[in-house]
Amino acid sequence: MEINADFNERVVVRPEDYEWVPSPMPGVERMMLDRIGGEVARATTIVRFAPNSEFSPHTHTGGEEFFVLDGVFSDEHKDYTAGTYVRNPIGTGHTPRIGPTGATILVKLYQYDPDDQDQKSINTHTAEWQAGMVEGLQIMPLHKYGGEQVALVKLAANVDLATHEHHNGEEIFVLEGAFYDEHGVYPKGTWLRSPHQSKHHPFTKEEGVTALVKVGHLGPS
Repeated sequence: MEINADFNERVVVRPEDYEWVPSPMPGVERMMLDRIGGEVARATTIVRFAPNSEFSPHTHTGGEEFFVLDGVFSDEHKDYTAGTYVRNPIGTGHTPRIGPTGATILVKLYQYDPDDQDQKSINTHTAEWQAGMVEGLQIMPLHKYGGEQVALVKLAANVDLATHEHHNGEEIFVLEGAFYDEHGVYPKGTWLRSPHQSKHHPFTKEEGVTALVKVGHLGPS
């Protein structure tokens, strides 16, 4: 299976584009954003767990990175509330068991550098923001390895950022508000993937924006 598998192309998926498909496990649905492979795949996916659902025990043979968008995601190790960022390196494993609130996560599979063994969970509601390079910009660094960087980015209302180039690509998932550029508007729930050496001129309007941003991981192919 291939979905948005050409990483030289710019891709935008907004909430009105979501198409939920059932997983092999009852009560677990997926919105596939990009995918190369079958049930085991290099994938970026929104996964929605019904209350009291479970997923079978599994090992992360390609690594797992996820952000809890809604509800509480749980396994035998911990309860991960909405706003938690988690990295499980290659070779780790768990058994997801979801409680009465259900959960929705944004997850990336088989996208790990084998030497990146930093396992972590960060509650972004309690972690500290850092001032950005321009007024109205705040950044919460979440992970860095090699050229790859992951962060929460918050822009206040009516902030205009300079046109910039995405060296080795950029992915954005809008968590709150909306951001804009010369190509369009990206509301809450939008996933945007921009290829190596693409450019844009982002800005906000009165609602501002908070987004999960990943850069430096989509080199030329």
